[in-house]
Amino acid sequence: MAPAGTIPALLTALASARPDTDAACFPTSRSTFAQLEAASLAKARALRAAGIGAGDLVGLLMAAGLAEIELLAGLWYVGAVPVPINPRYKPPELAYVVEHSRMELLVCDAAGMALAAQAGVACPVVVVSDDGGFPASAGLADPDDVARLSAAVTPGDDAIVLYTSGTTSNPKGAIHTHAGLVAEGRNVAARLGLGPGDRFWSALPLFHCGGYCTMMAAWAAGATFVHPGAFEAGIALAQLEGEQCTFAFPAFEMIWLAALDHPSYATADLSALRVVVNVGVPERLRQMQERMPGIVQISSFGSTESCGFICIGDVNDPLEARVTTSGRILPGMELRIVDPETGEEAELGQPGEALFRGVTRFSRYHRDPVHTSKVIDAEGWFHSGDLVSCDEEGRIRFEGRLKDMLKVGGENVSPAEVEDYLLTHPAVGLAQVVAAPDARLIEVPCAFVQLAPGATVTQEELIEYCLGRIATFKVPRYVRFVADWPMSGTKIQKHRLRERIAAELREAGITAAPRLTSTVRA
Repeated sequence: MAPAGTIPALLTALASARPDTDAACFPTSRSTFAQLEAASLAKARALRAAGIGAGDLVGLLMAAGLAEIELLAGLWYVGAVPVPINPRYKPPELAYVVEHSRMELLVCDAAGMALAAQAGVACPVVVVSDDGGFPASAGLADPDDVARLSAAVTPGDDAIVLYTSGTTSNPKGAIHTHAGLVAEGRNVAARLGLGPGDRFWSALPLFHCGGYCTMMAAWAAGATFVHPGAFEAGIALAQLEGEQCTFAFPAFEMIWLAALDHPSYATADLSALRVVVNVGVPERLRQMQERMPGIVQISSFGSTESCGFICIGDVNDPLEARVTTSGRILPGMELRIVDPETGEEAELGQPGEALFRGVTRFSRYHRDPVHTSKVIDAEGWFHSGDLVSCDEEGRIRFEGRLKDMLKVGGENVSPAEVEDYLLTHPAVGLAQVVAAPDARLIEVPCAFVQLAPGATVTQEELIEYCLGRIATFKVPRYVRFVADWPMSGTKIQKHRLRERIAAELREAGITAAPRLTSTVRA
């Protein structure tokens, strides 16, 4: 039997204590804990027969579904380390991750195999059937061999490599241990009050830390993990209703807004749903909470390097605290907020860089000791690059990314603050603020705006809406309207927006923004 504090031990205990409880549910497939254990051990025997064992890295390139979860667990049972891969990668991105990780094997579905062929990956590739089965020729290892490997897994062993989305460089592989994943699950379950009868729905994909921390939270509580596979608003609402989900983690406002705006939302029976965890600017969170009477919305803060959540709101907090902060830090973690220029502790309520350490902090970047040493200091603090502040009751508020902060004529401007104000305009569906180069002020705010359905507004009207209501140096000098966004996984790529406005201004020969008046024209 695997030692306590490992994922194999958790799954074995659940199969024994709650054999008939649903472990994982997808729109077209489901599995109890007993069924998950049996299927995962079968996968473990196939993986072992393919030569996979302790410490080996194995890529998973497939659509999110029950087959992927069985493979994940099968890898954990033999002490191997899954490397889940975004199926939306382009061939060069896949080729980089396969080469950089030095994985022993890449397991794909049919679509993943087509991508692997385009990428020309060098490692062995196994294509599983639609139900996740290995080819008949794969063979099965002795169950005793799998049991021996499972018993040898320790809490400090590597459990997963999550490649973070690159912006100006290649993705980095953040490694988490069994202890970190199990602790994250237990801490999230405790904070949310999850219990054995709950059904926890998560929209985030299974190559994303948000998919894993919610799955582990459900299992830590003996509850059911519910996932839509590929998110589609109508299917998600039907699943939330049909599975009688009690907790939901859409995570990002774009995902949950798609559900709220879907025609079937008005008639969907979500009476079982008690808590929704969303991330967004305060004004958008207020608007969404107003549309969900009877459901408590809280927010959170985290990252790939923190194994998902590091802070989560409290359902008993007042509304204003729930929409303006991400709640308090989870047990087992420490958080410091420091002035990014001096390294000194920031004053209460003042923004600074978030530094954290503790049981769920990632251990290192795979095969990248140089970058690891740049972000984890000698005392074990991870320098996140996120700007946060803390209120008198210990709640954390996300202020933005250090690299996204604007310096307008010497004044610091938080994009999140400007975005939050723009969302108070009824025509604004989503706003992202980035820096545009400026010869006079070095940089100025540029707002990219997606209009609310059926709404119209001009650049001049939005700038006028800001004048006199937020400080002049925070007012966007340019507004650009978009129908969609450059995405990296689940996040908007702000660097692409910065590049877009810089290229536009350069091509137009514009070096300085027009001075602000009540009748601005760009």
